[in-house]
Amino acid sequence: MTESQAREEICRVGRSLYQRGYVHATAGNISVRLDDGFLITPTDACLGFLDPATLSRVDNEGRQQGGAPASKTLALHRRIYAASRGAGCVIHTHSTHCVALTLSEPSGDLLPPITPYFVMKVGHVPVVPYHRPGAPEAADAVSELIGRYAAQGTPLRAVMMTRLGPNVWHDTPAQAMAVLEELEETARLWVLARPKPQPLPPEAIQELRVAFGARW
Repeated sequence: MTESQAREEICRVGRSLYQRGYVHATAGNISVRLDDGFLITPTDACLGFLDPATLSRVDNEGRQQGGAPASKTLALHRRIYAASRGAGCVIHTHSTHCVALTLSEPSGDLLPPITPYFVMKVGHVPVVPYHRPGAPEAADAVSELIGRYAAQGTPLRAVMMTRLGPNVWHDTPAQAMAVLEELEETARLWVLARPKPQPLPPEAIQELRVAFGARW
């Protein structure tokens, strides 16, 4: 993907997320890794009305190279790229049902494995304790979680920031958006379900590992 294509794709994904209610007002941000730096949505930008020409361009050290001032979550995005060793895009939203599940300050995983596609497409989503937006401590915590889960053989594609929203990552903006969609839909199912469903049994999860390479 060229830089020009990446700029257009960030705007396309941002507009789609905004139109479908995954983000609102100026909440959320999107970044893409380039060969020599990163593109990231500007601070206080509405994802529904992004301009490819004004996206923030920073170098590999996070120094501004062009565009509007970068999102305050740039440091967190850069730590995710460094720790994940392969992500091409990071998306952060304030998705309603995901955030709702953290208002009681939970710990551990955000959701149990209640659907096969959640297991296959998202995987574990550890909850990060509350930090203010842009806090360096949040970036430290996320980096540590990515390393810990990778060492266990269950690499992450998402973390949940308490009272703020999910951060998800994948190779491309479209793939990262698909992870986010599956995560928010699973959170919505969990919020709506009465009584709460049982998780998939271990043998079902093992079958997903064998058949589809699920890492749970």
